[in-house]
Amino acid sequence: MRLKGKVVLITASTRGIGLACAVRCAKEGAVVYMAARNMERAEARAKELNEQGYTVKTVFNDASDKDSYRTMVEEVIRQEGRIDVLVNNFGTSNPKKDLDIKSTEYEEFIGTLDMNLASVFLPVQAVIPHMAKQGGGSIINISSIGGLRPDISQIAYGTSKAAINYMTKLIAVQAARDNIRCNAVLPGMTATDAVKDNLSDDFREFFLKHTPIRRMGEPEEIAAAVVYFASDDAAYTTGQIMDVSGGFGMPTPVYGDMIERTDRR
Repeated sequence: MRLKGKVVLITASTRGIGLACAVRCAKEGAVVYMAARNMERAEARAKELNEQGYTVKTVFNDASDKDSYRTMVEEVIRQEGRIDVLVNNFGTSNPKKDLDIKSTEYEEFIGTLDMNLASVFLPVQAVIPHMAKQGGGSIINISSIGGLRPDISQIAYGTSKAAINYMTKLIAVQAARDNIRCNAVLPGMTATDAVKDNLSDDFREFFLKHTPIRRMGEPEEIAAAVVYFASDDAAYTTGQIMDVSGGFGMPTPVYGDMIERTDRR
């Protein structure tokens, strides 16, 4: 019950990592608001959790409607009077169009940056005055290991996540005087529907060859890191960029080939 009494707002939380965060935060005693565009799906998820004895509510948010970030925050404040934890989980990319520097259209590049950066900047800008007034809070940005490790594709997605990592540090510095902490969690390859639908088996196998913990992460494992940053256990922790990727990219660049040869013996 590390989050007992806290109000937690999570964007894009009806499936995948966002849903895992909602479930884990609810189990830790929080009042959880699932922010989503598909309210029918959100309400169904909330009903399931409420029937298990947790306190989960819904609020509308559409990433394509930038004003909805402000109204989302205002609605939770209207109902609860406070927001203790904000989890910015939304992120988007089109792997079929978000390619390398030679092949990606500028409109695709700038559109992805606009969506992904707005999904952090706008809700944080909206929530900070309320957190400052109540005496503090915790902001957690779900970034990506792709923001640390340059890739041969998805130039827009990687650039946007790198920017979110830096923005996390800026927010941490600029909001600290109001007792507001800001940290980021960087998932590696995680077993979500989006990964299963968009990445080929060959790519997943290649990626995991370079991951010392040789499996995909589970959404619940990302949620565990989120709960840490949300809780008072992290009261003196801010501006941190936590890699939760099974060690992807940490070893020598020839690690994958070396492991493959070892496995053949």
